[in-house]
Amino acid sequence: MTRPTVRVDTTSPVPPYEQIRTQLAALIGGGHLPEGERLPTVRQLAADLGLAAGTVARAYKELEAAALIHTKRGAGTRVAAVPRSTHPDTARLTQLAHEYVAAARATGADETAVLAAVRTALD
Repeated sequence: MTRPTVRVDTTSPVPPYEQIRTQLAALIGGGHLPEGERLPTVRQLAADLGLAAGTVARAYKELEAAALIHTKRGAGTRVAAVPRSTHPDTARLTQLAHEYVAAARATGADETAVLAAVRTALD
């Protein structure tokens, strides 16, 4: 099985840490990175992407704050159990939608393409 990859577009107006955070959150939320899956170390992912370790560390810190990953000394960084709630956090959902739309528009996508991508992701 091919491991999901994270890509960073350094020409994008979206900061690299945010691109990493968004992509990993989507992979986790979509089940492509299952609970317990070990993520690369900050240094390894930074080297793979050609970024500073602090950039990756910031993305990991935000993912940890969102309870999507957890880090334990000696055990590394792993995907946390995705909390299932019957009442979604609408403020967070709106924030994520705004971030996605901004990133999608930065690629030149119009409304039709953005909505099509969301429908595909939901399927």
